[in-house]
Amino acid sequence: MSVPRHIIHLHIPAFPIAVARVVEPRLRAWPVALAPAQSERSLLLCVSPEARAEGIFKGMPVSRAKALCPHLRIIPPNPELTERAFHALGSLVARYTPLWEPAGAGHIYLDLTGTERLWGRVRDTAYRINREVKARLELLGAAGVAANKMVSSIASRILPPEEEILDVPCGREAAFMAPLRVTMVPGIGRLHLKLLLEELNIIRVRQLAALDMESLRLIFGSRGPIIHQRAMGIDPTPVYPVPQKPSVCEEITFAEDENDNEKLLAVLHRMVERCAWRLRERKACPQRAGILIRYADHMEVRRQCRLPSLTYWDFELYPHLKRLFFKACTRRTRVRFMRIWFSALCYEDKQLMLFDCPSPWKEKSKAVVQALDKIRVRYGENAIQYAKAI
Repeated sequence: MSVPRHIIHLHIPAFPIAVARVVEPRLRAWPVALAPAQSERSLLLCVSPEARAEGIFKGMPVSRAKALCPHLRIIPPNPELTERAFHALGSLVARYTPLWEPAGAGHIYLDLTGTERLWGRVRDTAYRINREVKARLELLGAAGVAANKMVSSIASRILPPEEEILDVPCGREAAFMAPLRVTMVPGIGRLHLKLLLEELNIIRVRQLAALDMESLRLIFGSRGPIIHQRAMGIDPTPVYPVPQKPSVCEEITFAEDENDNEKLLAVLHRMVERCAWRLRERKACPQRAGILIRYADHMEVRRQCRLPSLTYWDFELYPHLKRLFFKACTRRTRVRFMRIWFSALCYEDKQLMLFDCPSPWKEKSKAVVQALDKIRVRYGENAIQYAKAI
């Protein structure tokens, strides 16, 4: 008999804005939105709960947001401040368990299975973590407690404003999911959602869970069994711990969900460039590479591979990541988040190869990359870049 899991999803709404309010307390009394530039055509990257109550939402143009809410305060992103705050948050929760997974800014999963003798009831531990985050970081969060990641995440998002913790007892996952709208089930795309709501009149999760497997396969294809599991509150996905082995990684959360492969590949090329530059600084060659793609419906896909040769040149690493990208990005749903990593690092051997006969093209490419590195060291990382990455 397997031991029931105890998962906490710690959720700090509008994390970049919450962090900005710690630095500038005067923003707390106003609806606030995050936008990349003070331009009427810019799209909002993040909105505070107060702004959401005024009808403002992520992805809305600045001009429309100002028309709806004239007293809206718009602030620019501060990624350095947000990253420092999230690092402090990670250091705080790491005291309670080594199994914690960052799932985006302001979202952390913690696996506290088997820690009752150390910390007490998981609900009490979630409350203690919330109190500590408020006292030490001045951030207000919500926590969902459940036997799996999906249910804990949903629980943290449907909490009423006056509540801090929502505990879903083990075995009650299906009953918890039943009255919710089908929009809460991850993995259901826009087309399927339109079919369920408008043509089949399936509004609640209990209606979806009541469908037989043949009907689910007709609607969702091969994903029918997975959708049925989620409608029943079942999610076997483990909490992925922060990797302890040396690795180099890059990640991006898109300002607007994207499904244009050319744009996604341009971003991927830039991420590989940055990783390769850091690998060259360390004089380290990776043996493995991987990619994680998170879609707009919160579904995640991971792919990884073993690299056939030791190299830290971006023009040799990029083709492998491009192949992984096309293996991972197979859905029509827009992409919200992407992460790449290079791991199993081994450090450069200074001994020359006896039969090494590099091609002239490869030597020229290395000379170009080394010249670019010198420019970046002197003028900054973004001083120059490939046209492919723009």
